[in-house]
Amino acid sequence: MLHQDQLDLAFSALQADLVRDDGPQISTMRNYRFAIVPYSPKEEYALRQKVHALSKQLSDNGWVVTTIDLQHLLLERLKGMGENLPKIIERERRLFDRNKRDRALATVRDKIAPHIEGPDGLAADVSKVITDFARANPDKKDHTVVFIGRAGALYPFFRVSALLKHIAGRTDNVPVVLLYPGTREEGNALKFMGELPADTDYRPRIYP
Repeated sequence: MLHQDQLDLAFSALQADLVRDDGPQISTMRNYRFAIVPYSPKEEYALRQKVHALSKQLSDNGWVVTTIDLQHLLLERLKGMGENLPKIIERERRLFDRNKRDRALATVRDKIAPHIEGPDGLAADVSKVITDFARANPDKKDHTVVFIGRAGALYPFFRVSALLKHIAGRTDNVPVVLLYPGTREEGNALKFMGELPADTDYRPRIYP
């Protein structure tokens, strides 16, 4: 878990690696420009302030910066379910009221998963935002950064590691930083929202 002083360290290190003279170096792999900043879900607003401050500083120095709101993309996907969504919500409510909470959650997960998982789910929406942004600024590839935030909205339906897996190779190779609400365990293991079992399926650098 990152506390305030660790957030300071994470963003200082991230900024230093982004603005290097030889171009952004947030990863040891030139063709895999991904990084992760984990933070405690309780520090959501402190995290947003850090992102805002770094974004402004980079923008003032000629960078192009954008933040993708995963909560917004998820809601847009859910709206696309049309009249099926209220039925799912009502069934979940009935099961919950009958104290069948695990079954209620499983029902919602099973119905929503096909709309958000895989390469054609949320990953496709994220990739489109990134590639559109990168192609609108073709001369700024080494002065572009994309932050992916509000990942907590995906809990507990969707693992963020799956999102990174499916957007790899679909970002025009601009630097992408995932803001990860959760805890860092041993090595590169991350525990989403501090609740789900730790996931070791992460290739990006984890800051600090």
